[in-house]
Amino acid sequence: MNPSKFTPLEKKINIHFSTPEKLEHVFVHKSYLNEAHNGPRESNERLEFLGDAVLELVVTEFLFKNYPNDEGELTNWRSALVKGSHLAHIAKELNLGEYLFLSHGEEKSGGRTKNYILANTFEALLGAIYLDKGYEVAHKFINDFVLIYLENILEKGLHIDPKSKFQEMAQDKEGVTPVYRLVEEQGPDHEKEFTMGVYLGEALIATGKGSSKQTAEQSAALEGLKARGWHE
Repeated sequence: MNPSKFTPLEKKINIHFSTPEKLEHVFVHKSYLNEAHNGPRESNERLEFLGDAVLELVVTEFLFKNYPNDEGELTNWRSALVKGSHLAHIAKELNLGEYLFLSHGEEKSGGRTKNYILANTFEALLGAIYLDKGYEVAHKFINDFVLIYLENILEKGLHIDPKSKFQEMAQDKEGVTPVYRLVEEQGPDHEKEFTMGVYLGEALIATGKGSSKQTAEQSAALEGLKARGWHE
């Protein structure tokens, strides 16, 4: 391992790892293990599991302490902050994709820019920060790189569930309840990508992609709102 490889990232997040191996572990995608005969034996999935829990706790605590809104609203705000597409956006801002260890196949398929891989890597980074530096440093990292987006999310209504909004608008404007149908399914069983279409009657309004049908439906609903001019 070349520890200096991660120096730009450590400077960007203002955290220097006491154990460089933990930082390297953040970027080991499971696809890499079959090709790294003398390399790491474990992927970043356990770190991702830990980071997800830390993120949920810190965001929940922040919202609870700072906003008197009801549980339903706070849940929507939290979901917008921790959802995969938002974490992937932050990961891209931090250039996490360039540090990934991927199989040749995953590399060729654009793994460094896939949202779900980047979101998982961001959570793994958070898990590693928690293990190496403790809760307070992890808390500050989340405050600096995740919670700063809350105001923008609320201003733009990004916390509103696209499926719910599209259904509400479709029923109000056109008297129709939207239906979602599978358009395409690609990839191996462990890394499926689904394309779902949202229909009003028999008319296809928009499509969306995601690593699950539910995520793809949300994406399709968001595109549907844009297509109909209902996203403002």
